[in-house]
Amino acid sequence: MRILVLFDTDMDPPAGQDYTHELESSEEAEFDVARALKGLGHEVRLLGFRNDLDALVAGLRAEPVDAVFNLTERFRNLSTLDYGVAAVLEMLGMPYTGASAAGLMLSRNKALTKMVLVYQGLRIPHFFVCQRGLATQRPSDVRFPLIVKPLDEDASVGIAQRSVVHDDASLTERVSFIHTRLDTAAIIEEFIVGRELYVGVIGNDPPRALPPIEMVFAPDSNEETRIATFKAKWSHKYRQAHDIENRIATNLSRELLDRLAEVAVRAYQAAGLRDYGRIDIRLAHDDEIYIVEANPNPYLADGEDLAWAAEEGGDQYPQLIHKIARMAAERKKTSRTDG
Repeated sequence: MRILVLFDTDMDPPAGQDYTHELESSEEAEFDVARALKGLGHEVRLLGFRNDLDALVAGLRAEPVDAVFNLTERFRNLSTLDYGVAAVLEMLGMPYTGASAAGLMLSRNKALTKMVLVYQGLRIPHFFVCQRGLATQRPSDVRFPLIVKPLDEDASVGIAQRSVVHDDASLTERVSFIHTRLDTAAIIEEFIVGRELYVGVIGNDPPRALPPIEMVFAPDSNEETRIATFKAKWSHKYRQAHDIENRIATNLSRELLDRLAEVAVRAYQAAGLRDYGRIDIRLAHDDEIYIVEANPNPYLADGEDLAWAAEEGGDQYPQLIHKIARMAAERKKTSRTDG
């Protein structure tokens, strides 16, 4: 297949979109994906962009492709605009991997996603939203401890140990931090004590849940510190210092694994995810499953959680990437047939 690997960049992309050096050495997801596709014999072109819409459209139109492998997370350094790039691809009639523009918009708004999940009969923590410019007022039926997060960010942006609050004063302080530092609304959830699980899902007809990954914390750590903060996810030094590691979840019965898979697939479909995604779960002490978030674009680098879970489920990294690209290409064929 002819596949375009599309991704956003922190700086302006290099002249001529030359990524020769990065393909040889970088461990970023876009280059892992490109190497995997090249290794399988596909014709691969890389297109990076930052904030120039005209250049993005010109790059997309430069050569015909069978599928776009869409690894976009931001436009103009704004994660809230990731859906816009998907919308451009749709308007250009280019099949692409991952969630649609509508699915990205839904999953980006955590409160709206939670309401859809509740409508589908899925369990979530009780929550409320504090909009910017309005006073923080906790509903009387929402109990401490609570965890405060940005409404429309992912990758644990804005989440730290101070995100877990125990009284109205600390709640107001943390909400103010989200409002002022991240310039967005805050979503406040009841904090669920339990295990932090990530269930990857791949495919569409039907979707298939992968073996769950667990973020495991030091045995002597306080239960309320066992949260996926930004540092706990992304800082190798912090993870080493606090004895945090991700691993294939163990000590789960067959019945519980089946329930996790069923809940994850239902949440994946309800949230409008497509091709691949991840459902973040808190597993309470009584094995109740609480959905925390539906992630439409989990990090796809080789060796990271989704790739690891896929390997545990029977798909090596190149095969996983090939399957995702093939799903997009098949949509192109279907749309031609329908037309």
